[in-house]
Amino acid sequence: MSDPDDGARLAGALSDRLAALTFVDLTTERVTELLVDTIADWGAAQGWRVYRRAASVMPLPPPISGQRSVVDVACARPAASPVVIEVDHTDRRRTVEKLRAEAAAGRVPIWVRWGSRGFAAPPEPVRMVTLTVTARRAEAGVRLHSRQPARQLPPPEHHVEPITAGAPDPLFGPANAG
Repeated sequence: MSDPDDGARLAGALSDRLAALTFVDLTTERVTELLVDTIADWGAAQGWRVYRRAASVMPLPPPISGQRSVVDVACARPAASPVVIEVDHTDRRRTVEKLRAEAAAGRVPIWVRWGSRGFAAPPEPVRMVTLTVTARRAEAGVRLHSRQPARQLPPPEHHVEPITAGAPDPLFGPANAG
């Protein structure tokens, strides 16, 4: 079993990296590809070996139960437990089962969920990283997803000296009441 503090720390660092992402009008498949690419780049930047679509310890269900499932990204870390990351825009019970099996095998499981709806927390020791993304329907009925940066407004200017009232404005005076 992996160290829960390690999982929380890694999920926090990955969340910080994904929070910087912005995009406009991408398909569901393209958003998932972008997230997988960003996660792989994040892992490589840590100096880890990164594997996309790595074999999972979880077998596939019948009729193909002789084969193994895959995880979206796996990272081999020197002198630490491997990290496995799944990316989904839907709530899939099989993903939770897979990540719990990975945790039982000694890996740090992280589930990256993206979308516009609330995200239910997975059971321990699976860590969740969420990314809020908006969606709209395009003309052809295709769902397009966007993530815009938070708009940071500068603080208003404040006057240090006292403000004195000027002459009354005739537009707002008593003659124009009512």
